[in-house]
Amino acid sequence: MQITELALPDVKLVQLKVHGDNRGFFMETFREADWRSILRDRPFIQDNQSHSAPAGTVRGLHYQMPPFAQAKLVQALRGRILDVAVDLRRGSPSFGRHIALELAAGDGKQMFVPEGFAHGFMTLEPDSMVAYKVTAPYEPKSERGIAWDDPDLAIVWPAQLKASATLSPRDRQWPCLKDATDLF
Repeated sequence: MQITELALPDVKLVQLKVHGDNRGFFMETFREADWRSILRDRPFIQDNQSHSAPAGTVRGLHYQMPPFAQAKLVQALRGRILDVAVDLRRGSPSFGRHIALELAAGDGKQMFVPEGFAHGFMTLEPDSMVAYKVTAPYEPKSERGIAWDDPDLAIVWPAQLKASATLSPRDRQWPCLKDATDLF
């Protein structure tokens, strides 16, 4: 496993070792000991998985307020996604900035998104499946979100998919960052 720092503080690209042969591949996706120095006293406690039928499905941009703030470790199990993290830490020099990475099934890439960031993704292929570990349970009263298409964030979603993006009614109603009241 190789962990690379990215342009936003604390968001990391994890490159796993993928062992492939004529049968397919094998990779170790998580080993607790490798994460102790990053997670410290907040271990991953829950695994989540989503399946999105159409390409262009957007899930996010979500976050939870303390004490239920979540760090996430995200990977694509099937298909491809554009995975996005937005810094919501008011005192951070990178407040309001984002990072976007493409994750594909079998590529051995994961994105670590710490607490204090909104997270979301768009599927780039039909029937995409995503798995992610979290450091806190889902708590509906703590859940918040930012508009996925907030023009101030300037996230470059694939134009051919953005025009016909599929979102839940809840994800369509999140405010833009400038109008959000609960941030870190």
